[in-house]
Amino acid sequence: MGLSKYRRGDSSNESNAQPEYVRTRPKRSLQWITGMLLLALPAAFLLFGGQFLASGDNSRAAEGIAGPGPGGAPTVSPEPVPGNRAAAAAIDVPEYEPAEPMPEVDGQTVVSLTFDDGFAGQYRAAEIVSEAGLDGTFYINSGNLDKPGYLTLKQAKEIALDGHEIGGHTLSHADVRELSADEAARQICVDRQNLVEWGFSVTNFAFPFASRNQQVENSARECGYNSARSLGDIRTRFSCEGCPTAESLRPAKPYRLQAPEEVENNWTLADMQEAVTSAESDGGWVILTFHGLCPYECTEIGVEEDTFTQFVDWLAELNAGGTTVTRTVQEVIGGPNREPVIWSSPSPADSSVNGVKNPGLEQRGSTGTPVCWMEGGFGLNKAEFSTGEGRSGSSGTRVVVEGYVDGDAKLVQQQDLGECAPAVAPDERYSLRAWYRADARTQFSVYYRDGIGLWHYWTAGPYLPASDDFTQAEWTTPPVPDDATALSFGLALLGNGELTTDDYALYNSEGAPPLEGPAR
Repeated sequence: MGLSKYRRGDSSNESNAQPEYVRTRPKRSLQWITGMLLLALPAAFLLFGGQFLASGDNSRAAEGIAGPGPGGAPTVSPEPVPGNRAAAAAIDVPEYEPAEPMPEVDGQTVVSLTFDDGFAGQYRAAEIVSEAGLDGTFYINSGNLDKPGYLTLKQAKEIALDGHEIGGHTLSHADVRELSADEAARQICVDRQNLVEWGFSVTNFAFPFASRNQQVENSARECGYNSARSLGDIRTRFSCEGCPTAESLRPAKPYRLQAPEEVENNWTLADMQEAVTSAESDGGWVILTFHGLCPYECTEIGVEEDTFTQFVDWLAELNAGGTTVTRTVQEVIGGPNREPVIWSSPSPADSSVNGVKNPGLEQRGSTGTPVCWMEGGFGLNKAEFSTGEGRSGSSGTRVVVEGYVDGDAKLVQQQDLGECAPAVAPDERYSLRAWYRADARTQFSVYYRDGIGLWHYWTAGPYLPASDDFTQAEWTTPPVPDDATALSFGLALLGNGELTTDDYALYNSEGAPPLEGPAR
């Protein structure tokens, strides 16, 4: 699979768990942890300085155009992330020591409280769990840390410092079953690589959307994880009648851990309690999955804070009895602390080779969008994409914008980790090319992928005039940023009207082939 390995240090020492799993360490609140971190951050900031990242979100509301720049083209001013990523990454958290799986006790029920996606409200959830003397497992998408609505890296460090486990959940919450084998492995491996390099001991994984097959289960193992959690295989009143009431403490398929459906806003306190008590007759492992906490995330997959608190307090009382205990996934599964697996970015194409995949937009996916391309835009406008007649009768892509107030609409290369986005070399300049026909102005809009796999809006070319006939557009970029590994670009429609594009190309400006006649 093209994997190379990087060793963080010797992880061969093993420590056996206490047979009764009795806690002896005191619990500390996240407020106390925060206070200690505030003392540590200034020193770390002096060491690493400020690093500000623009949003990698390509949604229609997140691009952040700041107004006309030189030559009339819009520019983007990167907004600082909350806190400082480099300073937060420098804060040490406890390292997981390889351990044997949790000893089985006849008739004992083990509960794991797991949290997916790293939503901002999970900071409060972690505090509630800590105040009850328990620990949870937080499956985080490394690419979402520091984004609005999500935990910051600093908050994730605080959660880990208080004894909770940090697990992996792919870089960008991708449905890995829908990706190619290599792209799915990149999503899983790069996510773990980022988290490990930021100082976390990451040994367990959860599939986004519980979407998995044998291929991605193998990828989770090959990326260094000891387990991977699914959903919907354990009985509750909501689903899976006839299924078992608990997973085994020695799972037959550790890369397909069985768990109930996620806890949603229609779960009552009694439902949560029943998920635990229904397993008590035979014992076993109950893995509960939470997402949002209301009032922070009041969605279908959010639970009320009061209900969650009551459940956690009830669970803590059960723990005092000894027959039902709460443990992290890491404590139950045990296993080694494997070195991260590094996926290197693809190399840029030779200067005479077009770096764009499916440049003529001929190959179409099941939704009609060209393979290796995505529909994007931002602002207040209504855009519709469709297949249009391309140059010389071939297949192009047509976008029609109505109700325009601001923003744009565009087709750009898929912003992925290597399957589609054209690779580039730092500090090089690139010739961007496309054929277009439009009744409103357009311009090249350009994004770049950084070294940890995140996408950022970068820049835009000069405005191009409307054209009744297909015309070739060409723009040579400035030197790409030092940490850029790939570009994603397209022609953007900047007002009410219609734009059809076809035959895209990207070449290193040094050695690029000549244009096909005059270009704009």
